Amino acid sequence: MPSPSSPTNMEASLVRDVAATYERLTEQIGKVIVGQKPVVEQLLWSLFARGHCLLVGVPGLAKTLLVSTVAQVLALSYKRVQFTPDLMPADITGTDILQDDPDTGRRKFVFLPGPLFAIVILADEINRTPPKTQAAQLEAMQENNVTAGGQTYKLPRPFFVLATQNPIEQEGTYPLPEAQQDRFMFHVKVSYPSRLEEIQIMKSTTSGARVDLAPILDGAAISKYQEVVRQVVVADHVFAYAADLVRATRPKEPGAPKWLPELVSWGAGPRACQYLILGAKARALCAGRPHATTDDIKAVALPVLRHRILTTFQADAENISPDDVVKRLLEAIPSAPDAKRL
Repeated sequence: MPSPSSPTNMEASLVRDVAATYERLTEQIGKVIVGQKPVVEQLLWSLFARGHCLLVGVPGLAKTLLVSTVAQVLALSYKRVQFTPDLMPADITGTDILQDDPDTGRRKFVFLPGPLFAIVILADEINRTPPKTQAAQLEAMQENNVTAGGQTYKLPRPFFVLATQNPIEQEGTYPLPEAQQDRFMFHVKVSYPSRLEEIQIMKSTTSGARVDLAPILDGAAISKYQEVVRQVVVADHVFAYAADLVRATRPKEPGAPKWLPELVSWGAGPRACQYLILGAKARALCAGRPHATTDDIKAVALPVLRHRILTTFQADAENISPDDVVKRLLEAIPSAPDAKRL
């Protein structure tokens, strides 16, 4: 018999509240962002799961507008950092400055916080800045604090980073290593709009009409929802399916598909399992369900796994992408409960 605090006894009203809020958020964002439904969904799932997103898409797909719109409907402080080759760690973390103390008449060092002390951070074109500055950004994401002048400063919560990368321009850039990309919960692909969506974009952006957005959530409410996500029930067979799916990405793992070693040189680590479960929990809760299913795992498999799989030269020569590998694995790995796998 579960205890009164068990996640199986999560109040139905709380589940309905999260689902209704999610619908209102998507509705408000949809007033500005035309189409891109999967992108908006994945971004909000990541927020509720306390993760970060890497947005990859060609210029002009409204990635920056999407992030600023999300910050508006969430009523959160927002900073955009344009990453450039000359950007230094102190430019984003903050630095000590010398100020006069009016009480004593002496000078003292005072810490001046950088843009990372906002709640929603747009790390625009993160692959354009050197590794030292990238490391400072990633430390903030992982540890939720920054170090400056030998002192450690806590960042506000919730802390949500949305980094962008331009996939078509590589000259003069510093691509994030696979190990660094692993810090992002989701790798979100931003694709071109459909023909009808593109016509709608032209109509809405060339008419001069203003769109008023209503704030839906504040930081305290988001932090509460992030705790609720962790209370979503996950059955043993769903845990087993997530583990089987991640372990199947590793070429040297016993039981991996025979075709995998030809296409994959390095698979996903345990963090992928964690994010599959958290993403499934967030998706289930946003749909008004207090329990996650294998379908939820499948729905978040691509954004969780695509940046955690390193394909071989042969796969690249055959134009086989990590997405293709994940789709084949989703077809190959059984999702039905099996006592032998539990």
